[in-house]
Amino acid sequence: MIPEVGVFSLVLALLMALLQGSVPLAGAHWGVAGWMRVARSAALGQFVFAGIAFACLAWCFLDNDFSVLYVASNSHADLPAAYRFAAVWGGHEGSMLLWLCMLTAWGLAVSLFSRQLPEPYVARVLAVMAWLSVGFLLFLLFLSNPFTRLLPPALAGRDLNPLLQDPGMVVHPPILYMGYVGFSVAFAFAIAALLSGELNAAWARWSRPWTVAAWMFLTLGIMLGSAWAYYVLGWGGWWFWDPVENASFMPWLVGTALIHSLAVTEKRGAFRSWTVLLAICTFSLSLLGTFLVRSGVLTSVHAFAVDPGRGLYILAFMVAVVGGSLLLFGWRAPRIGLGGRFDGVSRESLLLANNVVLTVAAMSVLIGTLYPLALDVLAGQKISVGPPYFESVFVPIMVPAIFLMGVGPVARWKRAALPELALRLRWALAASGVAALLLPLTLPAGQRAWSALSTFALLLAAWAVASAIAHAVQRFSGAQGGWLERARRQPRGWYGMLVAHAGIGVFIFGATMANGFEGKQELKLRIGEQASVAGYAFRFEGIAPFSGPNFDAQRASVLVTRNGESVATLHPEKRIYRAQQMPLTQAAIDVGLTRDLFVALGDPAGDAAWTMRLHVKPFMAWIWGGCLLMGLGGLLAASDRRYRLGMASRALVADGRAPLPAAAALQPREQA
Repeated sequence: MIPEVGVFSLVLALLMALLQGSVPLAGAHWGVAGWMRVARSAALGQFVFAGIAFACLAWCFLDNDFSVLYVASNSHADLPAAYRFAAVWGGHEGSMLLWLCMLTAWGLAVSLFSRQLPEPYVARVLAVMAWLSVGFLLFLLFLSNPFTRLLPPALAGRDLNPLLQDPGMVVHPPILYMGYVGFSVAFAFAIAALLSGELNAAWARWSRPWTVAAWMFLTLGIMLGSAWAYYVLGWGGWWFWDPVENASFMPWLVGTALIHSLAVTEKRGAFRSWTVLLAICTFSLSLLGTFLVRSGVLTSVHAFAVDPGRGLYILAFMVAVVGGSLLLFGWRAPRIGLGGRFDGVSRESLLLANNVVLTVAAMSVLIGTLYPLALDVLAGQKISVGPPYFESVFVPIMVPAIFLMGVGPVARWKRAALPELALRLRWALAASGVAALLLPLTLPAGQRAWSALSTFALLLAAWAVASAIAHAVQRFSGAQGGWLERARRQPRGWYGMLVAHAGIGVFIFGATMANGFEGKQELKLRIGEQASVAGYAFRFEGIAPFSGPNFDAQRASVLVTRNGESVATLHPEKRIYRAQQMPLTQAAIDVGLTRDLFVALGDPAGDAAWTMRLHVKPFMAWIWGGCLLMGLGGLLAASDRRYRLGMASRALVADGRAPLPAAAALQPREQA
């Protein structure tokens, strides 16, 4: 009866969502406190019942209950237990159930950690999130039920897609979904502010930590997906401008703009309309990503759940959510006002320019992703838009954003002077130029091929790090109490900004070095032969059969030496999964701080030879390190205690509707 318990739990979750979406909203409108308090209890009930449904589905997978159609389609009796659990979200129905669980978890978090906010506002926020849950619950119950029975039951199941039988499948989708769904909180806060008509600095302060937290999860989710593709697909690349990769990258770009816009709205009361619109667009792009991955309109190595029929519902739901929110915005926008004024050169203007660049960059990715679909529908022509388009369009657009990222934090609010900015950043710019010329010297002599584009990219990477350091030095120097005392008094949000900006620089450095200075060969090797790549010798030692829990493989041994000394022995595999008889290349990678040694085994080439792909990728680990630094910066910013203590009073101060407390008046102007 466990599948039936799961269905019943979804029905109860739907009833809770309907209650949460209607009664508190009416209570906020008419000022009935008892009705508004229903929102928190209903959010807890919805989370519990969605969790029970998820647990029931997980039990069906772990127990090999092949009387459930979804289990029989995505699992196998020989599948290891960890992958049976990950298979819960390995297909269409389970991935949507995971989305729902994440949505209810974010709703519960808002209800628990927003008790200091006005009750009518929280009621509206939770009601908006509840109506989003209603849409997904209706989809699960009527169009994509994960508990549909299969009679008679299957004997062993079809097995999980071999591409998904990887540890990355266990961690990547949940973390990515936490980011995707987390932007629903920013969306709900914006819609609640539009409904109440109080679009002041308060809602920006309340929304900011939730937005940063969602951005952090999305950053880590994209990083894990990129690393997963790097070592599983055997191509030796870490980003392919795949349409599904773009689907997660677009909300990340607009979400980054939203974070900066929220900061201006909170501090100066400006960008109110812009911030609300960015909140709507960020979550709209998250819904668009859901549609692209699950509608069947895209063919991708990452699209692990596709269904053209159900995609129509997701499209209609997306149109209703996005269209309704934009209509509400259009109705309320004339009453929002312009907010605080600022000069053409100021922190506000620089952040505005940065946001415009990020939004244009996201639009360029959106065009490259959707143009082939539109052309296919309208003209019947099939084309593909690949890396050449994105590298020639997206990359140049992002150059001003990287430059502005270093200038914005050191500029003054309302009015800044260009000579002062140049004086503050002169050493950072000089250090960046020197670093761009010297960084290639860290590579072996055979890999130091000079390139103008690579040198410029290294200049941007060094600028991102050097400008963050320059800002920290200026913040700590010339103040009472010394460096340590000054550093101790800085808020976590400020440290988070510096760490995230430095992480972008580290990421650019790693990507430039790995792509611009890598050594690679694709060739045939016989046992005992070797090939040299970037100063490393790869010797094919032999190949032998190998058996895993549910696959058979040919496992090669490749000895890597440098200057006659052994560096590593790599074991790439060519697997055949028994249930589906599907081949899969499993690359072998030796990860180092300054280089990755990458070997992918191809097909037999006759005469005891095998094709192999050999790569030496310098500083590849710095790509992941940069992403981790960005995630750490987001964590520091989201955990800033200023967002937890006295949020309402501080927000009123920022909006100019309450006197500044004496303690806050003593704080340095730039810190506040």
